[in-house]
Amino acid sequence: MTTSERRFVLGVDQGTSATKAILMDAAGEIVARASAPLSSRHPGPGLVEQDGEELWRGVLEAVAGCLAQAPPGLVIAVGLSVQRESVILWDRATGAPLGPLVSWQDRRGTGLCARLAADGAASLVRRTSGLPLDPMFSAAKAAWLLDHHDPGRVRSGRGELCLGTVDSWLLHRLGGGHVIEVGCASRTQLLDVRRRAWSPELLGLFGVPVEALPRVVASTGTHADAKALHPALAGVPVAAVLGDSHAALFAHAAGQAGRVKVTYGTGSSVMAPVPGPQEVDDEGLCLTVGWDDGVPAYALEGNILSTGATVAWLAGVLGTEAGELARLATAGRRGRLQIVPAFGGLGAPWWDDRAEAIMTGFGLDSRREDMARAAVDSIGLQVGDVVSAVERAAGPVAELLADGGPTANADLMQWQADVTGHAVRVARRPELSALGAAHLAGAASGVWSRRELSGLPRHGRRYTPVLPVCERRRALAEWHSAVARARHRTSRSGGAEAEASDRGS
Repeated sequence: MTTSERRFVLGVDQGTSATKAILMDAAGEIVARASAPLSSRHPGPGLVEQDGEELWRGVLEAVAGCLAQAPPGLVIAVGLSVQRESVILWDRATGAPLGPLVSWQDRRGTGLCARLAADGAASLVRRTSGLPLDPMFSAAKAAWLLDHHDPGRVRSGRGELCLGTVDSWLLHRLGGGHVIEVGCASRTQLLDVRRRAWSPELLGLFGVPVEALPRVVASTGTHADAKALHPALAGVPVAAVLGDSHAALFAHAAGQAGRVKVTYGTGSSVMAPVPGPQEVDDEGLCLTVGWDDGVPAYALEGNILSTGATVAWLAGVLGTEAGELARLATAGRRGRLQIVPAFGGLGAPWWDDRAEAIMTGFGLDSRREDMARAAVDSIGLQVGDVVSAVERAAGPVAELLADGGPTANADLMQWQADVTGHAVRVARRPELSALGAAHLAGAASGVWSRRELSGLPRHGRRYTPVLPVCERRRALAEWHSAVARARHRTSRSGGAEAEASDRGS
């Protein structure tokens, strides 16, 4: 390479609805970008599947489209971020999938989780994995795949079958062997989050043979040669792998106390870095490994199951597009309607898989605009509940760092600041997961020093709260009343509404 030749890092973000690829230069600017869609199937209530082969083809398409726009120069490294808790089973010898990629949104593990909870296993799962016993995580889905394709655990027990998350699937296709990045492994509910190794107790609980699982590796290193992604990348290392929310946290450089990352997407992730693997007193949050680049970085996280998905659902019901629904919302009357989008139960901070989606407060005068307002506002209200849980667990929140496509909605971002009472700073670019993967890969490959990396441009517009405190409290009370209806249990002493108010305020 000549001294005048430009150096680039390729960031690839394999997400729920699309794969995005960006090419970044040494100044931190994106010089090319491309994406490829990924479809989902819904074969039954609560079931969400994707196709592993389609996913791989989409990654190749996004990378090819991005590199076709590249200016002259040399790609130094590739960083990969992925959707996390989704899981797939394949034949080790042939590489052929034996079933669907079972999405993180899928709820088919609800029955197994309920049985384990009834047997008193929830505390073991929480204590060991750092996660609540919930079907969003990979373990119950992995058990389902094995039950249907290897019920006796014979082939999986001999290591003939491979179970893995999306990073495992892609690295296998890239020739990197059967491995899993430690942050993604921490989302499977099979990892001892403090030892960062597979837990024999959890493997036994879910019936998953360790022989079928990938080897746990650090986030940085030479994970594979990128030549299988594109011929022009022969000899270029895949130098970093992270979960998508973890990559966004890294891209925000959110290492300071009081700075909390919010990633908006199909669902949403609220994440705050913590000094180490602390006990999680608030059961609404998860303890997760953010990344390991020689030193493991831990974070507290709350996962919301339906945010952008709520807008997409209502847009379909009303026969419009998501962008038009967001425009309609600005004309809606705030507080007239409440939508609690518990389509597959509620995630953080409730973790209630029996909650039901509801719409309350509508009448003969309700309009499309009011429903649109309720759908968009439910995003900010759900995030607000998790931010409150983070404050209880980790201390005062100084600022929210926001990323994802919905951050382009200024009305939503202002509502987020108002409903939490905290300033919201929006990322300059929406592709923060791909950006974080590129940042870590570039740092690991010598494109940037850590000091240079910290100085790269990141944030743009800042929103500050303007809603009076009394109005914020009223909005939260109305929201928590609706959440209580969605979670109603006639058999619960004390009433669900009281519980919702206690935990969400």
